[in-house]
Amino acid sequence: MKYVLVSGGVVSGLGKGVTASSVGVVLKACGLRVTSIKIDPYLNIDAGTMSPFEHGEVFVLDDGGEVDLDLGNYERFLDVTLTKDNNITTGKIYQSVLEKERRGDYLGKTVQVVPHITDAIKDWIESVAVIPVDRNEGPADVCVIELGGTVGDIESMPFIEALRQLSFSVGPDNFCLIHVSLIPVLGVVGEQKTKPTQHSVRELRALGLTPHLLACRSAEPLLQSTKDKLSQFCHVPINNILNIHDVPNIWHIPLLLRNQNAHHSILQQLNLLGYATPPDLQQWTEMAESYDNLTESVRIAMVGKYVGLTDSYLSVVKALLHACVARSLKPSIDWIAASDLEDESAKSTPEGHAAAWETLKSAACVLVPGGFGDRGVKGMMLAAKYARENNVPYLGICLGMQISVIEFARSVLGWERANSVEFDAQTPNPVVIFMPEGSRTHMGSTMRLGSRRTFLQAPDSITSKLYGNSEYVDERHRHRYEVNPDFIGTLEEAGLKFVGKDESGKRMEILELPSHPFYVGVQFHPEFKSRPGRPSALFLGLILAATGKLEAHNSRHPNGR
Repeated sequence: MKYVLVSGGVVSGLGKGVTASSVGVVLKACGLRVTSIKIDPYLNIDAGTMSPFEHGEVFVLDDGGEVDLDLGNYERFLDVTLTKDNNITTGKIYQSVLEKERRGDYLGKTVQVVPHITDAIKDWIESVAVIPVDRNEGPADVCVIELGGTVGDIESMPFIEALRQLSFSVGPDNFCLIHVSLIPVLGVVGEQKTKPTQHSVRELRALGLTPHLLACRSAEPLLQSTKDKLSQFCHVPINNILNIHDVPNIWHIPLLLRNQNAHHSILQQLNLLGYATPPDLQQWTEMAESYDNLTESVRIAMVGKYVGLTDSYLSVVKALLHACVARSLKPSIDWIAASDLEDESAKSTPEGHAAAWETLKSAACVLVPGGFGDRGVKGMMLAAKYARENNVPYLGICLGMQISVIEFARSVLGWERANSVEFDAQTPNPVVIFMPEGSRTHMGSTMRLGSRRTFLQAPDSITSKLYGNSEYVDERHRHRYEVNPDFIGTLEEAGLKFVGKDESGKRMEILELPSHPFYVGVQFHPEFKSRPGRPSALFLGLILAATGKLEAHNSRHPNGR
């Protein structure tokens, strides 16, 4: 197994995940099979209990793993299906070591960070690296490892030591280290400064790891004099100093690396030059350049709880991008804080309230994504009601579906106190209930998670047509509340149709309003399986409906996309 380690220095948030994904794309374009591992040094077992404001979106895998959003980047860029073990955290490592200690596996020895924790990290990496993730048998050729955080962080020290040992044990021909760093420009001087990167590399070398390549983040392309200085003081050949400057969209990053012959430097370090082919990135180039040339756009109102940090909805944003590009459009997302639509905000922040409603009414479609807790729920209901009553295309995901059921029960059935038991445990009309198998005492990994099968009930429904008239679809879930099956009959008699159900027929997965051009709610998260060039069927349907082309598309494509 060949390993490519991507580390980061100076500051966090430099784009190590996109860099690691792009390295994988270039190596895959050279004919190599690639897998990925993300190391997160935090003590949480997984990302499932972390606030989106704190860490961005929680990405869900087929096997139910709740992982860092960078694994979403890996899946989208490399078109692979990862497992929860591809995300290593300090919590997972310590948990596995302590479980062994309790079983007596260490035979009375003193359990220490070195060697027991570092050995556990190495064993985990080596065992996960050989798991096939690309629908082919046998291990991949290269494993790209992203080390989260910044070199010098206390919590990442055991991982750096373990990776130092790994690099020594596998040998220099099987290990390549790419260090991502920042080249700032001071406003007063206007000069590209290399000192932060010099210090970062010095610290990395002091810990026993020497970078083979430097990936330098900057606003503008690096000057030759800057590269010369970096090469001289960081002991990296000048051809191995890569510049990842700001680009119009991240699909350009693999092309940037290819144009700087990053693949040649990596393949040379890994002794793979004789095995790999020249990188074929024609489709990737067409995708990146076609997006830059798009002129028309579609306005999408995103009504959510966590709009203050767009990374909270990263996969939704990417799924909208994939769907829009497939229709030669640029997505123009209008972020609306759900609480700004509520009547209370009209009194406290009248300007924000008016602006939110103006934005909502000027959008071509409305999307309400997932979330937890009761903040902003009234605003989401108002958005769903506006879309329903004004024939504006609407897509509700997870909580967004539950919101549409509650709003329909209140407005159409006249159940004024209809609600989810998540928001009102005493509601007389609990149209959304806690799942029977859910845990009320533990939060981590206790939801309905991962890929589950949904059986489509109505061949003439919009959803069925978008999915190509399949009998079923497999989509990823993350929820602990569901539509109450006791109310389905009443809701359907009033006009709301549940056109997708689980294998038992009691768990509602997809709803539609047949009298509406496009009013769809889904309990699952279709955004997690959207890919560039292969958009999610439901996101594509939303964009088609927003541009008035859904019926024409369905008649031309009776088998879906």
